[in-house]
Amino acid sequence: MVIFKNVHDIALYLDNLRSEGARIGFVPTMGALHHGHISLLERCKADGLISVCSIFVNPTQFNDPSDFDKYPISTDADMAMLIEAGCDVLLLPSVAEVYPHGSGAMQSFDFGYLDTVFEGAQRPGHFRGVGQVVNRLLQVVQPHMLYMGQKDYQQCMVISKLLQMTGSTIELVICPTIREADGLAMSSRNRRLTEPQRAIAGIIYQCLVSIQAKNGDCSFARVHKECEDLMMAKGLVPEYVSLATAADLTLLQDYLPGTPMVALIAARLGDVRLIDNILL
Repeated sequence: MVIFKNVHDIALYLDNLRSEGARIGFVPTMGALHHGHISLLERCKADGLISVCSIFVNPTQFNDPSDFDKYPISTDADMAMLIEAGCDVLLLPSVAEVYPHGSGAMQSFDFGYLDTVFEGAQRPGHFRGVGQVVNRLLQVVQPHMLYMGQKDYQQCMVISKLLQMTGSTIELVICPTIREADGLAMSSRNRRLTEPQRAIAGIIYQCLVSIQAKNGDCSFARVHKECEDLMMAKGLVPEYVSLATAADLTLLQDYLPGTPMVALIAARLGDVRLIDNILL
């Protein structure tokens, strides 16, 4: 694995590979890697692309400074995982490399409706920061394909819109959520759960499966209440339990027969915020 800390150097290196006919796949991460991240890398390699991974904890997408301060850093372990998985190239930049003139000088994007619902509503400014950093990294790496996980469904839709807004030809590949044995979506935040909290965190996935299974059998309002009651009884504090169209995240009050939908949940367990979703 070739490691770069300088964006100019990695850009030159990848330019040379492209000139030789190589196709580039990109997996952007904030580190604290788990098998969910590795599954993206594996998909990239299975597609026959040069695999490029980045590790950069982007300060501009944290609307809560304490959340940024608590974000787990495990760079040495992350690099070991990437080497074992056969990653070809790692970009490990500093904030100064990503934002050489400060984040305020970077292009900002208006994601419209997507920035007003679910994660956009709960975390003001979050997607503006995501858009800025992803756009910057894509300018550096210039991949043919970009790999992201379905767990961050709304973020995938934001990046899809970013690619449209910038006229990019990069293909976005959304890969399935990787889960623990009890269904909990793999996430870097899971590391912050205590053992008792971890034992009940799988309730979120149970609720999503219930929403999926009861499609067409009863009203969403009824399932919504059942899910909220169950989570609160177990010590989870739900922020939203919602149903939306899968195509554009239009909020739905009830199941819509014949329409692809997505159920989304965000909940707090102590001071850890967890999100997940499932397609219907």
